[in-house]
Amino acid sequence: MTYPDTKLFIDGKWRDASDGRTIDVIDPATSRRIGRVAHAGIDDLNIALEAVQRGFNTWRRVPAIERSALMFRTAAILRERVDLIAPLMTAEQGKPLVQSALELHAAVEVIEWFAGEARRLYGQVIPARTPGVTQYTIMDPVGPVAAFTPWNFPVNQIVRKISAGLAAGCSLIVKAPEETPASPAELIRAFADAGLPDGVINLVYGAPAEISDYLISHPVIRKISFTGSTEVGKLLAGLAGRHMKRSTMELGGHAPVLIFDDADVVQAVETMVATKFRNAGQVCVSPTRFLVQETVAREFIDGFVEAARLLNVGPGRLPDVQMGPLANDRRIPALEALIQDAVQHGASLVTGGHRIGNTGWFFEPTVLTDVPAKARIMNEEPFGPVAIINRFDTDDAAFNEANRLPYGLAAYAWTNSSARSQRIRDELQAGMISVNHIGLSVPEVPFGGIGDSGIGTEGGSEAITAYLQPRFITQLN
Repeated sequence: MTYPDTKLFIDGKWRDASDGRTIDVIDPATSRRIGRVAHAGIDDLNIALEAVQRGFNTWRRVPAIERSALMFRTAAILRERVDLIAPLMTAEQGKPLVQSALELHAAVEVIEWFAGEARRLYGQVIPARTPGVTQYTIMDPVGPVAAFTPWNFPVNQIVRKISAGLAAGCSLIVKAPEETPASPAELIRAFADAGLPDGVINLVYGAPAEISDYLISHPVIRKISFTGSTEVGKLLAGLAGRHMKRSTMELGGHAPVLIFDDADVVQAVETMVATKFRNAGQVCVSPTRFLVQETVAREFIDGFVEAARLLNVGPGRLPDVQMGPLANDRRIPALEALIQDAVQHGASLVTGGHRIGNTGWFFEPTVLTDVPAKARIMNEEPFGPVAIINRFDTDDAAFNEANRLPYGLAAYAWTNSSARSQRIRDELQAGMISVNHIGLSVPEVPFGGIGDSGIGTEGGSEAITAYLQPRFITQLN
């Protein structure tokens, strides 16, 4: 595999930045540069803004059935290219090759789901109070969209925004992650090769603050969609609000996992170890705060720690690797500081906690137990391969701790009690709750949080409504 240099995609053309600037792309498994990505400046953004407005004027008039057909063609093209794109994603992001392939297959499903939804953008007829009056609503695309995406899932974080936007009739400027540029570019290439008109999708990379400030403030952009940290999301949502632009925010979490004494502990261990250390824990819905009832705590901790120690950590391109490196060098000192702080507050470091080797950004699968609530890691999302396991006595204590933080993205629970399942549904404050299995992130279900974890959803039938604006028409015949 030869890793390519990545260009901007503006108005249907792949191009270098106007001033020739580039950013190095680093392989997290080797710490070495493997390529470059074009660094957009204001001149490039202005060209993209002109293009996205023209693209919107074209795409909004394309019949829904034709938009749907083009998206189905895109999905077919992307499916054929999975084996070519997956190694690029692994090289730039670090995740095991099988996880990269799964991400791409999931992206195909997302495109196909929204391709179907494009045909179901219904308005409604409203009974009138007066004879001879017809009242109805129609759903129009909101306009050009600015979409901002992170590096942990380089394709799937983008494909949700693009697919919902295109299905609704919007055009987009996508600001993709500089750390992982090649796989998003291949996603855009699939849309272009399927026949998407020029200007409907535009792809840029560069300085995140400069690009977000310029695009959100610009009158051409009518909607913002952002996936990233809560801190940055609040800033961008505030900027969007000042310019009266709607926004969808999929932000950070700190997911609790409740293991009750009637749970299938063996199944819980097997499922949650795989989920916790997927993508080296760099997942917004990653389970982090494990709350285990006292009577099964020893069984769960012993099983979890043993399974974590057996994980095969290494370069994602190698067969049988279960966890790759962290995606960038910033994550190692951040995790080390959180772990050190927890231990200083009295936590027990049961396994892991250290960098692996001096080449690449590998980190040991880590388990902390008996972590006080005042420790930073109990309040800040670690976004890495660190599991916190604490005990609880009563159900009330478990729910109180699970809901203690302002985040509300995902939560997990394990129980065989119908009464507890009902209480989990009623009391856990999270936008997504998965009980006795992992059932999040498929295209047909909502994906989004509450509280400080965001606004809106990027999955299921509700997702497309953020890209539509209703208009009411009343007519006396």
